[in-house]
Amino acid sequence: MQKFKKIVFWCLVGFAMIQFIPIDKVNKPVDKRKNFIEVKNTPAKISELIKNACYDCHSDETVYPKYAYIAPFSWSVKSHVNEGREHLNFSVWATYNDDLKKNMLTKSIQTIESKIMPMPAYIIYHKEANLTDAERTLLIKYFEEILKSETY
Repeated sequence: MQKFKKIVFWCLVGFAMIQFIPIDKVNKPVDKRKNFIEVKNTPAKISELIKNACYDCHSDETVYPKYAYIAPFSWSVKSHVNEGREHLNFSVWATYNDDLKKNMLTKSIQTIESKIMPMPAYIIYHKEANLTDAERTLLIKYFEEILKSETY
């Protein structure tokens, strides 16, 4: 029993200590002139879907949930946000070249169709990101229209 108490004690000490490892959760300022929704003059319904389902990981407008302030969950959340921004950052859309924009839109369509995005684990805590089939179709059609018009 004494050994069990020591193990629990040191686990709690370790958990408390990792809370002091800082994670940068500060968003960069967003220039509306470069933001996808502004640049593309996106309709309100589509904007709402993109903001609810994509912006937390794919923009500089991340709203960190309460659990993102508790290590080790904070490490996972920050890692997902960083990776999401590497693949596509809606906040800097206007800075991408046309080939990259075309590729990002194509990949977005593929991940929405295959239900890879939004990530199933994300949907558990963010019900507004749980897109219906109709909402997925709406987003896909919007992205396809942009691709067809070649006005990235």
